[in-house]
Amino acid sequence: MYYKFSGFTQRLAGASASAAYNPQGLKPLVSMESPALIFGTPTKIASEAPAAVEYLGKNKVPELQKLFQKPDGLPVHLKRGLPDQLLYRTTMALTIGGAIYCLIALYMAAQPKRQK
Repeated sequence: MYYKFSGFTQRLAGASASAAYNPQGLKPLVSMESPALIFGTPTKIASEAPAAVEYLGKNKVPELQKLFQKPDGLPVHLKRGLPDQLLYRTTMALTIGGAIYCLIALYMAAQPKRQK
């Protein structure tokens, strides 16, 4: 025997096999056609693709490899100069400030309220 949950009585009730396998009024899909694409782009077949991929920008990888692999004793996250230093110091300041704020909030939460 098959059972399904009755939304009206809030209990299990006897049901037919099709009702038990499709609970709460859910029915199987009737249409198996896929919906129309909204943002579909035309697909290119591999044989239609150009032999060489064209890239309009300049390849910066060799320059960056030279910069980051230079043995100057700086950590990688500070190799690009002033912008990296500003980001690093800002991050450290916010981290330390957040930790201090958390400690102050914990201290205030641990203090009992004074009764007048």
